[in-house]
Amino acid sequence: MKNKVQKFGKFLSGMVMPNIGALIAFGFLAALFIDTGWIPNEKLNSMVSPMLTYLIPILIASTGGKMVGGDRGRVVGAIAVIGAIMSDTSITMLMAAMVMGPLAGFCIKKFDQLMDGHMPAGFEMLINNFSAGIIGMLLAILGYVVVGPVMSGILAVLAAGVNILVSHSLLPLVAIFIEPAKVLFLNNAINHGIFTPLATAQAAEVGKTIMYMLEPNPGPGLGVLLAYMFFCKDKKTKQSAPGAVIIHVLGGIHEIYFPYILMNPLVIIAPIVGNMVAIFWFNLTGCGLVGPASPGSIIAYLMMAPGPDIWKVLVGVAIATGISFAIASPIVKMAGGKTSLEDAQAEMAAMKAEAKGEVAAPVAIKDASEVKKIIFACDAGMGSSAMGATKFRNRLKAVCPQIHVSNTSVDNIPADCDIAVVQTTLADRARKSAPQAQLVTIGNFLADPALDELYEQLTSKTADTAASTPIADTNVINEKQEEKTTPVVENAETEEKISDVFAETSQAASEKKQVLIKEGIRLNQAPVSKEEAIQAAGELLHQLGYVDETYVDAMQEREKLITTYMGMGVAIPHGTSQAKGTVKKTGIVFLQYPEGVDFGDEKAQLVFGIAGIGDEHLDLLAKICEVLEDEEVLEKMKTTSDLDWVMERLS
Repeated sequence: MKNKVQKFGKFLSGMVMPNIGALIAFGFLAALFIDTGWIPNEKLNSMVSPMLTYLIPILIASTGGKMVGGDRGRVVGAIAVIGAIMSDTSITMLMAAMVMGPLAGFCIKKFDQLMDGHMPAGFEMLINNFSAGIIGMLLAILGYVVVGPVMSGILAVLAAGVNILVSHSLLPLVAIFIEPAKVLFLNNAINHGIFTPLATAQAAEVGKTIMYMLEPNPGPGLGVLLAYMFFCKDKKTKQSAPGAVIIHVLGGIHEIYFPYILMNPLVIIAPIVGNMVAIFWFNLTGCGLVGPASPGSIIAYLMMAPGPDIWKVLVGVAIATGISFAIASPIVKMAGGKTSLEDAQAEMAAMKAEAKGEVAAPVAIKDASEVKKIIFACDAGMGSSAMGATKFRNRLKAVCPQIHVSNTSVDNIPADCDIAVVQTTLADRARKSAPQAQLVTIGNFLADPALDELYEQLTSKTADTAASTPIADTNVINEKQEEKTTPVVENAETEEKISDVFAETSQAASEKKQVLIKEGIRLNQAPVSKEEAIQAAGELLHQLGYVDETYVDAMQEREKLITTYMGMGVAIPHGTSQAKGTVKKTGIVFLQYPEGVDFGDEKAQLVFGIAGIGDEHLDLLAKICEVLEDEEVLEKMKTTSDLDWVMERLS
């Protein structure tokens, strides 16, 4: 049930979110130029009503049509919603747009499926154009006759319900489900799927509405973060809170405080009560916003407030913060830092991925005792998967040495692979490449709950038999033989996983090329965007003669396909598999960003740019994995200014 609600909410918000800019533009125009605005202007005010009545519903409907029926669905969706709009221009047909857009996309998609393979040669363009026009016309008529009037009635009922809540001072009670829903990543579904349509209609009538203020108030979350900042007994968590405060309040990224609640679920009481009292204050003072505050930063919150209401907004945020802080503080004190922030963040990441519909339920291993080969696969098979495989193999080898863990590109997974571990966005390619393998989808290769689940399943089912199981893997045999005569070298496991023919002598290993040099290390870099960090790594690779200039563009292209963020504050940007021909020699560069670089929802303090020929870079990746397993070394690596120390650790 939860997943269905999340998927439905994601679908609704998916129609609204891309068009938030239009809603904000409307909000600015209304705040500035309506009769009660900051600088009233009759001519400029004339844009406000058409934008709300026509533009925004058409944008939402076209987006919904495209989500279901592609580009043709986008066009038909825009046509279809006109009928609903014209049925009653006195209200904003956002809800009708959310119906007509997907319906139009579905209809044109079904028509195209029926015509597939049956379209007369030479008539394709004629049929495509006329079908879109005719279906769009029929749906517009349906919207005018049926959908528009129905949605008008529904909106009237919902508005009446809101008015009842407001008149009886019951609106604060909505905080009871708003705040827990946010932590479950239903915030967009609630805010943009429910509140925004109601708010837009209400704002059109009275110029502002409290409905825009219910979910994005930064005060409740700020109170929780301040409680951790002052009273958390876990030093690491306490030190992380100030940075989270800045991101939350100024950036409007509310997800930053969700792990802190997941650490101690009882803390959820604090934002609930804080938001309830703030809503009561907004309702009491007649406060409202003219447009959606998205993202929910204090800046957006204030910019959408009419001039006379700014002080009311500030007081409401302060009230929510103070009450949330007062309630959360003793809970945080009593918790005693028993739960790890990293565990909570991992739980949050899993919940967020699940909310987006990106991660399936953990895969049950049919018979772990028969698992012989696990393959970690990424797009190029060069960096992400290599580090993931090395780390997981090091973790697994003590309990299940008979299981061979290796890496490759997602399109070249071997036929004897039992389990394939890939990032979620590459799942379809992995299924085509290795239909026989069980698929485990992850968010990142270093710290993902799915990897923990896989480890538990494997070790629980094989631990009792592993000691007596004959080890057939020739690489393991070679390794055991080498232990009798030579010291175990740092890269032994990496050599094992490269291939069976990569059993090198210590002399050959000593002759390996040095792929990381001091000139390739940059410490204490100023904060930049993800694209700028990747560009800097690529340019350094080019400057040191490792790659052609075109490889830099391939690194940016690789990041668009799938993130190279590995987890634990580490990213390893590299080129696409098609760009391997632009690599002159194997090399790795290292850039340190103490304040972090945003890679989606995570920050990377360590950025390793990679250009590899064959497997020459894998030894260093194994060393990096070794560094990651030492928490103290990893944390020092993120902030140190000692170049020699870094070089020593990575060489």
